[in-house]
Amino acid sequence: MHETTALLIELGAIILSLGILGRIAGRMGFSSIPLYLLAGLAFGHGGLLPLNASEEFVATGAEIGVILLLLLLGLEYSASELVSNLKTQYPSGIVDFVLNAVPGAAAALILGWGPVAAVALAGVTWISSSGVIAKVLGDLGRLGNRETPVILGVLVIEDLAMAVYLPLLTALLAGLSLAGGSLTLLISLGTVGAVLYLALRHGRLISRAVSSDNPEMLLLVVLGLTVLVAGVAQELQVSAAVGAFLVGIALSGEVAEGAHNLLAPLRDLFAAVFFVFFGLNTDPAAIPPVLIPALILALITTATKIGTGWYAAKRAGVRTAGRWRTGGTLVARGEFSIVIAGLAVGVEPRIGPLATAYVLILVILGPLAARWTEPLARRVIGRIAPAAPVAASASASVAPAQDRPEAAAPEAAEPGIAAPETTDTAPTHG
Repeated sequence: MHETTALLIELGAIILSLGILGRIAGRMGFSSIPLYLLAGLAFGHGGLLPLNASEEFVATGAEIGVILLLLLLGLEYSASELVSNLKTQYPSGIVDFVLNAVPGAAAALILGWGPVAAVALAGVTWISSSGVIAKVLGDLGRLGNRETPVILGVLVIEDLAMAVYLPLLTALLAGLSLAGGSLTLLISLGTVGAVLYLALRHGRLISRAVSSDNPEMLLLVVLGLTVLVAGVAQELQVSAAVGAFLVGIALSGEVAEGAHNLLAPLRDLFAAVFFVFFGLNTDPAAIPPVLIPALILALITTATKIGTGWYAAKRAGVRTAGRWRTGGTLVARGEFSIVIAGLAVGVEPRIGPLATAYVLILVILGPLAARWTEPLARRVIGRIAPAAPVAASASASVAPAQDRPEAAAPEAAEPGIAAPETTDTAPTHG
């Protein structure tokens, strides 16, 4: 068979399979990421039906997928929102890093993978999945909940931290010296600072220069600018993903909204290709030996993410039920964990299988944790603690606003898990 013909057949089969798997995931009500990873395992080396002709094309598509993921993530935030969240949420960000990055680093060292792999695995276990969490919040009807801004604040801190973490990891993986790594980090920090300054002071001018009433022109300009900046960032060892993220931050207003609407389908396509490509480069036979470590790590970091959410929500004055919901919602890992593992497999190939198993577990467990953490906590603690007064329960039943009343009644922020929280959650389940 001619090589071009084989490429078209394989590529068509991959995209069609992704569409079918996405529909299956939608019908079942969970993220499509684990199915994409499983498809990659099935089509990769050692899988059921290895692909050859389309592998190079899929690799390029995967690079574009990472760039578009980060670009659209940047479009979600304005520079002022990032700065505001950094000022108010940085203690929660520090707790998040300590509780969730340390288990990954410790696991890599225990497994004997070395310090560079420890830095990479720390990132895998640290960063929650913005995509999965956004979908879960929408599916559960919690976008208006009192705790939702807290969840988004933690995610923003994590996303902003990636602008520092990814260049540092890239420098370590490239084997740069301390001086070279420090220079790369300084370039990254300087770039982030310059982009935030320009976006804050001159964001309207940048958006006006990119803006166009013609959707085709807007698409070409934004996509071309993003890929160009990502390439330059890669050349400077800053990471293409960070470059794309910064382009997204620099755009605001109607331009950001229009670009988001135009690029979202492309992001979904190439992000799916990225997850498949990661699976293609993971030998299915390498997963069973790391399944137990991945499961242990998943259970530990599920608990630490719940602790992170509890702390962040408590700082914001959210009541007990909302704290549990915050922690459960943050459990999911996904796209960032795979991006980080994809960067690190060249140095430590065993990270790939472990990260695949880890993400498969948590991308399935995450939506379940978001739904059931608070009811289970209420049930378990309710058996230990004495029942709340009936009057408190009755007064709470007239407030179905899902934790929103705390803003008017901060003194009720510490009632303990009891009957008042039962009605708090009724609109979010079922």
